[in-house]
Amino acid sequence: MTESSPVTEASPAAKTVLDIHEVLKILPHRYPLLLIDRVLELKRKERIVAIKNVTINEPFFNGHFPGLPIMPGVLIVEAIAQAGGCLLLTEVADHRDKVMVFTGIDRAKFRKPVSPGDQLRLEVEVKGWRAVPGLTACKMQGYAYVGEKRVAEATVSCQLIDAARGRGSSSENDNGDAG
Repeated sequence: MTESSPVTEASPAAKTVLDIHEVLKILPHRYPLLLIDRVLELKRKERIVAIKNVTINEPFFNGHFPGLPIMPGVLIVEAIAQAGGCLLLTEVADHRDKVMVFTGIDRAKFRKPVSPGDQLRLEVEVKGWRAVPGLTACKMQGYAYVGEKRVAEATVSCQLIDAARGRGSSSENDNGDAG
């Protein structure tokens, strides 16, 4: 894997603000697990600020918790990672053939519940970046805010893998063998 060619004004990485349509061109996630609605700020290989509008229509609120809807903390960490993924994937030329996967989650803290009607602001800073042929990995510190109050934080580590890696090729099992 190599880094992308120089960024042009037409490419998503050249922009500092991305709407939902541009986010969808970068991230492979889709409803109900797409947790980024807009990117407010993007500074290549350094920092990203994104938002997630939390609505009562989110499918997880049906069971978490009936009568007291609270966004699951694991999904807040996922939103932090998706914001970081938006930053990381814009640096990779063949990003449509890649998927970002967690390699670690450290020091996750949850300070205040996130509820329907809140706007989650995700601020993610790159702490480490490694791009060598065959490997792109990143360590990021993420913070989640509602208004000016920090509601969660975590350090996430991730790496890019080939999207096809998780899908067995059809030729693997053509002979009828189980494995």
